[in-house]
Amino acid sequence: MSRIAYVNGQYEHHLTAAVHIEDRGYQFSDGVYEVIAIHRGKLIDMAGHMTRLTRSLDELEIAWPVSPRALDVIIREVIRRNRIRDGIVYMQITRGVAPRNHAFPPHHNSALVVTAKRFPPFDFDAANKGVGVITTPEIRWQRRDIKTVSLLGNCLAKEQAIRAGCYEAWFVEDDGNITEGTSSNAWIVSADGDLVTRDASNAILNGITRLSIMKVAREHGIEFTERAFSVDEAKMAREAFVSSTTSFVKPVLTIDGDPVGDGTVGPLSAKLLAFFGEHMKAQSA
Repeated sequence: MSRIAYVNGQYEHHLTAAVHIEDRGYQFSDGVYEVIAIHRGKLIDMAGHMTRLTRSLDELEIAWPVSPRALDVIIREVIRRNRIRDGIVYMQITRGVAPRNHAFPPHHNSALVVTAKRFPPFDFDAANKGVGVITTPEIRWQRRDIKTVSLLGNCLAKEQAIRAGCYEAWFVEDDGNITEGTSSNAWIVSADGDLVTRDASNAILNGITRLSIMKVAREHGIEFTERAFSVDEAKMAREAFVSSTTSFVKPVLTIDGDPVGDGTVGPLSAKLLAFFGEHMKAQSA
């Protein structure tokens, strides 16, 4: 079956779908995006993603291309046409097409693209095997809280991680503190047993899965702290893991080749992965 994409009012075959060469997303990375997991045919944490999309658009002063309600209908239609039961839906909104000029165009004709992709059902056993991460200098701009399509720094760091045989790279500021991963939020269980993740600010993207993990942690009486933590503290931690829409909770076993704890999946990481699985099932029931 051919994949179907939505592009500016039309449902088109994925292979031939296109945007104009002067779309500002192509010219300037002048746009935002969201990725939502689909589990058993249901969208996971949809409300949170829409709230963050609204904030990103507001921060960049990009107009909605359609109403939020219409976007919801389009997303679900793209999923239906692609017969996605497990996978993701991707939406991108740019400032639209205009002659190349750094200043904003006078019009508000935002451009919208929505695609969907099928993945195998999430394998919780595979996730529990754990991954490695590397650390790399923080080279990105100062508004990481906006989910912009400008991801060159993330791509460079991700490629560095892949070449090192690792799953993810954690960005490190000049003061030695970790911000986040290239496509995930960073967590540790400190040497004292505290669950810690970087506080939400302009320094990180406030992940929707990050927020859901906090929610399920509260529901199960697990305390956590939002604060900065250093590479040294992470390497001394009992456990570490990353969270994102596509990885959910993925234990980290090594940082720069050094084992985290005893180098195996920690009990709290495994527990939070199981709790998040219950959170997903509740939305897809």
